[in-house]
Amino acid sequence: MRLGVLDVGSNTVHLLVVDAHRGGHPMPMSSTKATLRLSENMDADGCITVQGAERLIATVAEFASIAETSRCVELMPFATSALREAANSDEVLARVRAETGVELQVLAGVDEARLTFLAVRRWYGWSAGRILNLDIGGGSLEMTNGGDEEPDLAVSLQLGAGRLTREWLREDPPGKRRVAVLRDWLDAELVAPAKQLLDVGKPDLAVGTSKTFRSLARLTGAAPSSAGLRVRRTLTSSGLRQLIAFISRMTAADRAELEGVSSDRSQQLVAGALVAEASMRALSLDSLEICPWALREGLILRKLDTDMNGGPRATALPGSVAETSGKPVPGGGLSGPIETVSS
Repeated sequence: MRLGVLDVGSNTVHLLVVDAHRGGHPMPMSSTKATLRLSENMDADGCITVQGAERLIATVAEFASIAETSRCVELMPFATSALREAANSDEVLARVRAETGVELQVLAGVDEARLTFLAVRRWYGWSAGRILNLDIGGGSLEMTNGGDEEPDLAVSLQLGAGRLTREWLREDPPGKRRVAVLRDWLDAELVAPAKQLLDVGKPDLAVGTSKTFRSLARLTGAAPSSAGLRVRRTLTSSGLRQLIAFISRMTAADRAELEGVSSDRSQQLVAGALVAEASMRALSLDSLEICPWALREGLILRKLDTDMNGGPRATALPGSVAETSGKPVPGGGLSGPIETVSS
């Protein structure tokens, strides 16, 4: 079946369209992104602004229309930390539902971690043994450790790259002293969760997922995305330390010129690198394997396995074979840049 996964994150909204069937791996057909920076469209009370909500509604409507045009049988819409933590989350979600017909399911941090772990396990298989996975998002850091498809321990911490950039690294480039203070703070924050993860069991394989880890690996010499998904990519602690010394002296505009770094993520690259470094140091990891699958793929795999029992609700698209009664999805213009990649 053809499925659409609509991911409303702290930085971007991403629609992934795949052809998938139970027992097979999801085949991506198209990928469409819009940069909304939802976590930055917050007022002093922690509420998503009117402008931010309007842009979100227009984007969700447009992407739902794209999914319908792509003949997706179902759309699986979900949101992560930005909407999870917004003081007016319920109000914004209700407006999205009323004006687009799309019901966004807000995932808890530990559920993000578990779904991502499932994708990693399926990618590497049972021969990988016990897996420890790290995933750096805009608002949170997820860490998991387990020997099966369900992790033995899943941890979600408010240590996302975007969040730390806003709270710690407002200067451009960030000052040397500020970077050092953030390093020390991260070390202190990660002591307890790292001990919990390692107490569960020593990992046979350490993995990094997310755009942040892929960018860091690329900047330290890993193969570009054009080389394909199956090329082995790694990130070493020594390479990461050298990279931080280099990029922390650059402006966000200069970092955006580096290969593998998008302009919308260049501002938070230093914070992301510091979180990656601190996590690897806390867990005594010299290197990480970079997995191309993460949360979206995990959601698809869980859907195929369980038909979404107990998970985020799938939205049937107008005209689809799974259509239920509801408001048709209107089209809508986008106020932000869109990037679409088709296979």
